[in-house]
Amino acid sequence: MNLFRLAAVACIFGGTLPSQADEPRPPNILWIVADDLGYGELGCYGQQTIRTPNLDELAAEGMRFMQYYAGSPVCAPSRCVMMTGKHTGHAAIRDNREPNPQPLLKAKYGWEFPGQTPLPAEEVTIAELLKQRGYATAAIGKWGLGHFGTTGDPLEQGFDFFYGYNCQRHAHNHYPRFLWRNRTKEELPGNRGEATGETYSQDRFMAEAESFLREKKSQPWLLYLPLTVPHLAIQVPEESLAQYAGKLSEEEYDHKGYFPHPTPHAGYAAMVSHMDAGLGRIFELLEELNLDDNTLVLITSDNGPTHGRTGGADSDFFNSSAGLRGRKGSVYEGGLRVPLIVRWPGKIAAGQTSNLPCAAWDLLPTFCGAVGIEPPKGTDGISLLPTLLDQGEQARHDLLYWEFPSYGGQQAVRWGNWKALRVEMSKGNRTWELYDMETDFNETTDVAQGQPQVVAKIAALADANRQESKLFRFLKP
Repeated sequence: MNLFRLAAVACIFGGTLPSQADEPRPPNILWIVADDLGYGELGCYGQQTIRTPNLDELAAEGMRFMQYYAGSPVCAPSRCVMMTGKHTGHAAIRDNREPNPQPLLKAKYGWEFPGQTPLPAEEVTIAELLKQRGYATAAIGKWGLGHFGTTGDPLEQGFDFFYGYNCQRHAHNHYPRFLWRNRTKEELPGNRGEATGETYSQDRFMAEAESFLREKKSQPWLLYLPLTVPHLAIQVPEESLAQYAGKLSEEEYDHKGYFPHPTPHAGYAAMVSHMDAGLGRIFELLEELNLDDNTLVLITSDNGPTHGRTGGADSDFFNSSAGLRGRKGSVYEGGLRVPLIVRWPGKIAAGQTSNLPCAAWDLLPTFCGAVGIEPPKGTDGISLLPTLLDQGEQARHDLLYWEFPSYGGQQAVRWGNWKALRVEMSKGNRTWELYDMETDFNETTDVAQGQPQVVAKIAALADANRQESKLFRFLKP
């Protein structure tokens, strides 16, 4: 960690780090982020075809959030929002983008994929905050916030250990030739970078997660598990595919550059169920290690499900957005509203649901609150602990804000029960759409013409709650 950032983190504690000699052990945090998992793709959120018994049980033991939103409708900015607690009006990363890697660094680190725009050094992540609190920190899965040799290196952003894909494009294959162990390329047995292989990346993630839990069981830890399923390509071990093979109707499809699958509907369902089974083993290990009662477990998704039938995912077939309008890449509800399940035995009452409108930038202050530290200044989130623990008064957002330069240029604001958005802004569109989330969460009826004062208020709030980014230019109103 560089000196600038160390000072920034230390100032949160009034310039000194707290003594932990006589303090009770703070909670462990198991933070799971699925990739492109839709709001309706878990049984506990109404899924009828894909089986997710372990995550359904997790929901039964904790709390489901019904109006939780991703930080962005695509991957990298959403992960930046989660890591830093800043929405995309303030976040350093606001779009997916691959930088031009410097040839010397590429040669030095053996890059084969360029990675994404690096998270700047001055950004303070939740991993840095917890590391200063004495936590062991690990990120296992897909990073997507900067390659090794850049400021976005996960080992420079508060993580003691990294294993997985650094670059999002690398993660389009679940049977890759290699994964990264910290800054070392690790070849995977039986894999040639093709549609099938011997070593399934998610299984490696689960094995590494289990090793981390066993090794760090005696100290507080943060385990960040940004899994790569059910993001395309559709690939899954045969033993998991067998539970759906021949049981779902199939159609021909355009794989659009992803590895094709002979039975895409069965394959996609099996990917989600395979993830569920692997997480079930992690939950069992928490009990085995007597860590369950002092572990805050959270699972969410980085954005909504794949649009159309891209690569065979077929979000319509599975009702992946639970009837919500829009998919990944869209600021309509289906691109932003995602599952959030939180369990903390003895702290969070079982079988709870919450309709609190909240978002990915609330995770950092929630984790900080659970650990007993203050979040950095300049973040946009609020702690969800009052809702989770049913203690005290829950603060509420004045508004939730998103901007997204791609897919035509988009902007969205959630203000109370109102949701306003603009699309195709790069084509000159400046017209706000307006929807009443209390009666029309499917966003079917635009009421903007009948509510000019509401539209004007939201437009002013949107302008006041953003700062222009030099890297990710967004058209001003």
